[in-house]
Amino acid sequence: MRILQKTLTTLGALFASIALIVVFFLGPFPWNNTSQSFADIDKHFRYGSIGGEATNGLPYWIWKVMPEMFADKLPANATAKDYTAFGFLKEPGEDLPIGFSRSKTLGIDVITQNCATCHVGSVRTTKKSPHVLISGMPANTVNLQGYIQFLRDVANDPRFVTNQLMPYIEKASGGLNPIQKLAYQFVAIPQTREQLTRQSASLAFMDKQIPYGPGRIDTFSFYKTLRFNTPISQMRKEELQGIADYPPVWRQGERVGMKLHWDGNNDSVNERNKSASLALVQPTTINFPSLHRVRDWLMDLQPPEYPFPIEASLAEKGKTIYANTCAECHAFGGAKTGTVEDIKNILTDRGRLDSYTSELAANQYSLFSEISYKGEDQRFTHFRKTNGYANLPLDGVWLRAPYLHNGSVPTLADLLRKPEQRPKSFYRGNDVYDPTKLGFVSDVAEADGHSYFRYDTTLPGNLNSGHLYGTDLPEEEKTALIEYMKTL
Repeated sequence: MRILQKTLTTLGALFASIALIVVFFLGPFPWNNTSQSFADIDKHFRYGSIGGEATNGLPYWIWKVMPEMFADKLPANATAKDYTAFGFLKEPGEDLPIGFSRSKTLGIDVITQNCATCHVGSVRTTKKSPHVLISGMPANTVNLQGYIQFLRDVANDPRFVTNQLMPYIEKASGGLNPIQKLAYQFVAIPQTREQLTRQSASLAFMDKQIPYGPGRIDTFSFYKTLRFNTPISQMRKEELQGIADYPPVWRQGERVGMKLHWDGNNDSVNERNKSASLALVQPTTINFPSLHRVRDWLMDLQPPEYPFPIEASLAEKGKTIYANTCAECHAFGGAKTGTVEDIKNILTDRGRLDSYTSELAANQYSLFSEISYKGEDQRFTHFRKTNGYANLPLDGVWLRAPYLHNGSVPTLADLLRKPEQRPKSFYRGNDVYDPTKLGFVSDVAEADGHSYFRYDTTLPGNLNSGHLYGTDLPEEEKTALIEYMKTL
């Protein structure tokens, strides 16, 4: 009888604890759900939420301890057991890397990502100079595929269980309160593993792809598997070669009406923004006020001025060359700027073009079909399959290296050479600037214990061919043109 009473007492205590978890975390209390926001718009861009916490968030303390607990799954060259191992940028005094946001859902702090993941970059004028972090610039050091693969590996690791994770969490947190501890043990850890395992299966297409390296992503394969459950077996080989550079996002107001994305598949800034956000949020959870705040700020955000000396007289000569050679397609107001150039004319790698299909465009029209914001229908209506790449304005071009849509040419000086004269391989991820060639240092494999990513132009999707405009100029004119482009 005493044993039975003791058992009932224990079960009663357990049920009471579970009831407390349910009441505390699922009850209608204001502290249960918060979305991270900041008054300063640049800080909000870097750390604010765009709505992923309800469905895509990772519990903070699990996310926090994973690099230490699973250090063996970090890149081989990692010098720290944190997320900077994947090239994410960290500001002094900040807990999170840029591009990550800490919000609360169901009473638990969760980590999500935002637009800054791909659109804040780093520049050093010398290898001993401090890192200058620039909002709106492509995230030139961030290896997003590496981070995603880390999460996949962790999810499938037998150590991802409560009794092994909790000691790390208790140490890092300084000790959770009893309710939080129960929530992590019985809800957060098992559900996070399930979530990551499910996502891992959807991302198996990456196993058939070449390594992306820093500053690049395959946007639309993620779309097909995560949004539309497209079986990987139905994805043609050509569709898996669409790995492309992160673009800059400044001066969006002047891009209204232009063909957007590398292949010009949409001419609506709002739709492009919503489409990009779906890599991180669900259509039903997107935070429109936050996204529109960022949109309005980016409308007028200017790229930073070139930080090195410019030879004025040489730049003036280059200005004329630019007007005659480049402006028609790449200057604001140019006759072809913001239009799609047929792939037959530019002859660049077609992998990114082939990755976006007519079937995907049709499927996208189903997104947001029942969602309205401020009385406006949010469904997509502007996506179209094209047969080329968009002629983009070149504002802040000095910060866009490597060049071409797939980042296959390291510097502007190399881009002005015939394809057969361009580097067959080079290194990405270095943020030290080369002011002579106009690009980041790309001939250094390792520095200060950090190994850079070797980009091989012979691999599928990585071709550095095409874009022959300007390659026939005399060398002195190329030099003048490069000097002028420093001013853009």
